[in-house]
Amino acid sequence: MEEKGTISIHTENIFPIIKKFLYSDHEIFLRELVSNAVDASQKAKSLSSIGELKGDLGELKVTVKVDKEKKQIIISDNGIGMTAEEIKKYINQIAFSGATEFVERYKDSNADKSQIIGQFGLGFYSAFMVASTVEIDTLSHADGAEPAHWICDGSTEFTITNGTRTERGTDVILNIAEDSEEFLEEARLQTILNKYCKFLPIPVEFNGEVINNPNPIWTKSPSDLTDEDYKNFYKELYPFSEDPLFWIHLNVDYPFNLTGILYFPKVKNEFDFQKNKIQLYSRQVFITDEVKDVVPEFLMLLHGVIDSPDIPLNVSRSFLQADANVKKINTYITRKVADKLNEIYKKDRTAYEEKWNDIAVFVKYGMLSDDKFYEKAKDFALLQSTDEKFYTLEEYRNYVQANQTDKNGNLVILYTNDAEKQHAFIETAKNRNYDVVKLDHMIDPHFIGQLEQKLEKTTLKRVDADTIDKLIETDAKPESVLSEDETKRLKELFEKAIDNQNMTVGVEALSVDDQPVIITLPEFMRRMKDMNRMGGGGMMMMGNLPDMYNVTINANHHINHRILKGDDARGEKIAKQAYDLALLSQNMLSGAALTAFVKRSVELIDKE
Repeated sequence: MEEKGTISIHTENIFPIIKKFLYSDHEIFLRELVSNAVDASQKAKSLSSIGELKGDLGELKVTVKVDKEKKQIIISDNGIGMTAEEIKKYINQIAFSGATEFVERYKDSNADKSQIIGQFGLGFYSAFMVASTVEIDTLSHADGAEPAHWICDGSTEFTITNGTRTERGTDVILNIAEDSEEFLEEARLQTILNKYCKFLPIPVEFNGEVINNPNPIWTKSPSDLTDEDYKNFYKELYPFSEDPLFWIHLNVDYPFNLTGILYFPKVKNEFDFQKNKIQLYSRQVFITDEVKDVVPEFLMLLHGVIDSPDIPLNVSRSFLQADANVKKINTYITRKVADKLNEIYKKDRTAYEEKWNDIAVFVKYGMLSDDKFYEKAKDFALLQSTDEKFYTLEEYRNYVQANQTDKNGNLVILYTNDAEKQHAFIETAKNRNYDVVKLDHMIDPHFIGQLEQKLEKTTLKRVDADTIDKLIETDAKPESVLSEDETKRLKELFEKAIDNQNMTVGVEALSVDDQPVIITLPEFMRRMKDMNRMGGGGMMMMGNLPDMYNVTINANHHINHRILKGDDARGEKIAKQAYDLALLSQNMLSGAALTAFVKRSVELIDKE
């Protein structure tokens, strides 16, 4: 038997066009061909189970071989095989008709390659990205079938003759083109197989070894798995990582199909996204590790696997953004994560609190990104006090409301973003029986803003943003013991000693237990600068402005009374010393100013 034919197509050779548009993704040819071989094997298994495939099914497997001398790559299977008529139907018509539309639309186009890949599932025809000619040697499972051989050089011509195969199945032989000989290197093929075929459901053999795990745990029932199974699979995915905090096993078949396992890893305190840690599969075939549109952005720090047959192998970014199933999956994952966190919180709050510093970034980012997630998460999002106690938002309101409500009826939550650096301010707050919470993640400037929007009559103030009496204003205020003239002179002495236009000096009546000089950066300016560091866009101009500090002189402190008793020269010297002490407490004294402070301190001690 020999048959030649041509395909009606408006170009002499589509191979250069395919290569031009798909070259950057040329390694996917192996994924496509091995996936086809796996499909053929699974079909054989299905037909055997219903009695339509006669004889022994045998051990189903796919084999990939390299022949460097012949410059060939051979992908073999013992699946259902094809007749000559089926080759013409499934290979010629489907491949070339798709290619016709492809050529017509993109032969003169500079269109985005990812969109082209996404719109045309070229499948088998991707072989021509690396091969000068492609051959198929196949024998169908059908009774009385004759072996068939097909060959094509990527032009409009093909030839079908009698084949040589004696057992059911298919060999796809790629005669590798000169500019693609890198794929004749075994290490190169091994890398591609590990990337795309690691969890295919049929054994894939390369160099005499099975390179895949056909039964990954996401295909199994959670009831059949132990914690060790989940941890071992995590190590299989990420060999050098610490054990995960916990995981979520996804399994849904309506209104879409989805399986997978998402792991909560231990993350650093800083807001450092380690993207591309979630792998997207379709029927155990790897698609991509860029899952931004499938997984909510706030969960991009998660690790694991998602598998959905409702997502085709050749997907583009535009497809993921537009596909209805992808949007449903995104919503489902959000809900499952919220439910899992709530379950852990309710089941073992102590264990949840121990994990809070690792999972806080997920929860807070989720609350910022998704209103539905916020509504669920507000019941298990925690605030951590500087005394290491944890509270839900409602619990914390109840805890501080009586003592931290200002004269206007607003609840004031005091926070620190650096408990060590702001220790003196925290102690001042505690001396008034106020509580201070830690909000020291890089995401917290945004989280603080959200809490003020969401929580009724609530404001958050950093504990070092002003004097404690101004942070929580009440009707009860200390009275100044200084006269108007003394207040004016004290202010002038400090302004002269400081001599810095970025420091605004004011004299206020504070508690005698408060510091003699307090330096603060107003809350508004702090937030603008924090937002700018987080990439706050419109806050760029504010973020670049010099820091404008408030210097509050405690009218009731005995050191400031001593300043007033001496002459101006001595008073200015003590004022400078008190001011430098305030700078030192804020970690703002360095260089020559620090050296001068130390020298002045020695002189003052020596005179005592």
